[in-house]
Amino acid sequence: MFSFSTIKKRKIVVSVMVIIGLLLTLKVTHWYWLEQGTESIANQSEKQINELVIFIDDALGHYENIPAVLAQNPIFEQSLLDQQNPQAIKKLNQYLSELQQVTESSDIYLTDAMGVAIAASNWDKSNSFINQDYSFRPYFIEAISGRSGRYYAVGTSSNKRGFYFANPVYHKGVVFGVIVVKVDISLIEQQSSGIAIASQYEFMISDPDNIVFLSSMNGWRFNSLTPLSQSKRFALNASKRYANRPIGELDFVPQFASTGSNKPQVYRISSIDGQEQYLEHHQNMPNANWNVHILAPMTPLYESLPPILLLAATLYSLLALFVLYSLERRRNFIRMRQAQNQLEQRVKERTLELEQANNQLKDTQDELIQAAKLTVIGSLSASINHELNQPLAALRSYAQNTQTFIGRNMIEDARSNINIMIELTDRLADIIAQFKSFTRKSQGKDNATDINQSIEQALTIVQPEMDKQGVKLSLALLKGSCQIWGDSVRLQQVLVNLMSNAIVAMQQSKDRRLHIEVYCDTKVNISIQDSGPGVRQSQMSKIFEPYYTTSERQGLGLGLSISQRIIESMQGSITVENAQQGGAIFHIILPLYLREEV
Repeated sequence: MFSFSTIKKRKIVVSVMVIIGLLLTLKVTHWYWLEQGTESIANQSEKQINELVIFIDDALGHYENIPAVLAQNPIFEQSLLDQQNPQAIKKLNQYLSELQQVTESSDIYLTDAMGVAIAASNWDKSNSFINQDYSFRPYFIEAISGRSGRYYAVGTSSNKRGFYFANPVYHKGVVFGVIVVKVDISLIEQQSSGIAIASQYEFMISDPDNIVFLSSMNGWRFNSLTPLSQSKRFALNASKRYANRPIGELDFVPQFASTGSNKPQVYRISSIDGQEQYLEHHQNMPNANWNVHILAPMTPLYESLPPILLLAATLYSLLALFVLYSLERRRNFIRMRQAQNQLEQRVKERTLELEQANNQLKDTQDELIQAAKLTVIGSLSASINHELNQPLAALRSYAQNTQTFIGRNMIEDARSNINIMIELTDRLADIIAQFKSFTRKSQGKDNATDINQSIEQALTIVQPEMDKQGVKLSLALLKGSCQIWGDSVRLQQVLVNLMSNAIVAMQQSKDRRLHIEVYCDTKVNISIQDSGPGVRQSQMSKIFEPYYTTSERQGLGLGLSISQRIIESMQGSITVENAQQGGAIFHIILPLYLREEV
């Protein structure tokens, strides 16, 4: 036995190990959750920044080709040649104003080769661009050199942020002026902010000097991502890119890396809007020469950390309890195993009972089907007897004649009678064989069954009754072979049931016609139509129910129900409808197995 001190030491060691394990679990959970969460946010940011870049590119691309198209208009070339004509300039101003409204741009203006605007869409505004010198703008320098120019800047006249598209206007192959289209990017900013709000992130767009000019956060706009040196401030003032707007600095911790890897980085950003940590991911837009920054807030990830640590501590505690009580759980497991074995044994016994019950049910169903066959035969017995009595009576007559011929030594006449008697005997054998085939029990084996043959065999059974009732048969079978996969004996029973019901339905009709037709495309459709009174609308939904019959259709009560089950077992369906000219039409639809046309 262990002494008290040994037990105490063991408890202390176990407690220390549990505490160390708990601390390690919390540390690993903390690292893993932040690592996976940051990676997930980075992957989401990658998709978001791609979507935002595509949206902004599309928004700017809408205006990109406008200057090139306008530059081809002779009115601009003519206006540059006729600058001193006030009427021509006035007409051009009105034209530019109309173009501005149609294109939904901010402004459109035309400069001469010196960069001075001679006409503008805002010619009638107080901040008109006319006579303003834009020769210092990079987009003008690019365009006057014969290239398409594009540039972002704050307008010196309007003090509005805009993106400028410029294109040279030629006269006899020489650049004679520049047409400029200004796009108000505040609209793009509003739409982009809506996308950012919906996707729960912030964004900002910076120029090549790392100055933020578009952002979903007001406090970030017109701030530098990197510290501004004195020389850089002089350069910004000289370029007039931001007009007279003061440029501040955003406080990034750690300092924002403007060059190097494009790997997402976590920053703490301080501004007038407050201080928060973001995962920053940026991507360059080559066409506009902008950098698009997606900043996903890290606060939700950090806020989710305490519950996760608590969950990890709870799971660790449960695991520790599991280890401490492993022996008890083992004993419980053994007891549960024994109970499970007993339950499995009971389930096996119950399953065996169910299988036996199912077999009994199947036998009962087979007996019911066989009883239905015999009932049909019973209902046709008078006609069957008549069909058999005719050849039997003929046999008796020919036999008596044969005796007479033999007595008179008329051998040839006797031989002729005997041949006829043999033919009558073969006919009787065929009739009896057909009824024998119909009444035998099905073996339940499916095989390829020819539809034409099944219908002809069924007609052999009901033909005597049809002759007795004076039913005219109209038969439209398929040319060639059309086969389904199923039990031929049971299919024959369904056909006999439907034909027998049709004959019964026409007992009170003067004109008794039975029309059987077969269609075959992707499925096989057998239609059996009688000229009886049809089926009442109220009986349509009940006609296939067991033990249901009608005064017009004195059936077995089970015949149609059994027929429906047989057809459904062959993956088919059976329906009934009334024909327009009177009578009922039963449709049997079965899957096609093989079709061979002649």
